Amino acid sequence: MSVMKICMLGGTGFVGRSIASKLAAHGHEVRVLTRRHERNRDMLVLPTLTLAEGDVSELGFLREHFQNIDVVINLIGILNSSGKNNFQRIHVDLVNKLTEAMQQAGVRRLLHMSALNASKEAPSKYLRTKAEAEDQLHQVSVTADFAVTSFRPSVIFGPNDSFINRFAKLLRMAPKVLPLACPNARFQPVYVEDVAACFVNAIHHYDTFGQRYSLCGPKPYTLFELVTYIADLIDARCRIVRLSDWQSRLQAGVMQWLPGKPFTLDNYNSMKVDSVCDSKFPEVFDVTPQPLEAIAPAYLREPQDQLDLFRRLARR
Repeated sequence: MSVMKICMLGGTGFVGRSIASKLAAHGHEVRVLTRRHERNRDMLVLPTLTLAEGDVSELGFLREHFQNIDVVINLIGILNSSGKNNFQRIHVDLVNKLTEAMQQAGVRRLLHMSALNASKEAPSKYLRTKAEAEDQLHQVSVTADFAVTSFRPSVIFGPNDSFINRFAKLLRMAPKVLPLACPNARFQPVYVEDVAACFVNAIHHYDTFGQRYSLCGPKPYTLFELVTYIADLIDARCRIVRLSDWQSRLQAGVMQWLPGKPFTLDNYNSMKVDSVCDSKFPEVFDVTPQPLEAIAPAYLREPQDQLDLFRRLARR
């Protein structure tokens, strides 16, 4: 595999860090665009990685840092829309600037993070804007001189994920009962390292040019099954109460006004569509997806085990 110069948008996030680590391990030169250089200095331990501070919504900034770049990786996305950080601006408008900057700088390869079930007919704006951005990229690539590959994962899990860990935190904090919205929503969680491997393997793989790939783990679960499994892992002693559809919608309507928007009506609408794959993991990437049960115990149990140890020591 020849060494490439790669520029990443969203490279400081959960998935981005895994991809950056794999790219550096292969000797690729990696440039990560970030708004906050100091906050992400820990990434500089990767020997071939550099950080460039600036605003990725500025066309000039993108064009400057796409110069002499072989591959652009776009991982930027949001689950909740608010003010300037709305779905249209972050998902669609950014892609327009991205493709314009790529063409001006002469970049010929793009790897793009989309979402499973992205569709212009989807019930949520998150999924609709993801679909609009993805479609625009593939349409532009037909006439422009670059090749795009899009990835559409289900929920992604791993040590620093914001899905499995969030429910673990809620279960630890819950007094005795956890009211669970959309308990019958279905997911097929995929391991972050498997997703990262697909991105890295696709760079040189001509068969992936112009393709869109759904990425799922080996097993689907309802949300209730997932949360019950997490509760068993961390030995959470609270009852999980399944909310009805109207109760779930009511919970979303209330919680979207709380700080951090833990659950919104758009999240609720996204969960109306099952996040599962109708086919096997793409063979082209030569990846055997890891099951949740093989990975989650290591990172869910450790913090609680350490807390139990501190408590035992404190009682001495």
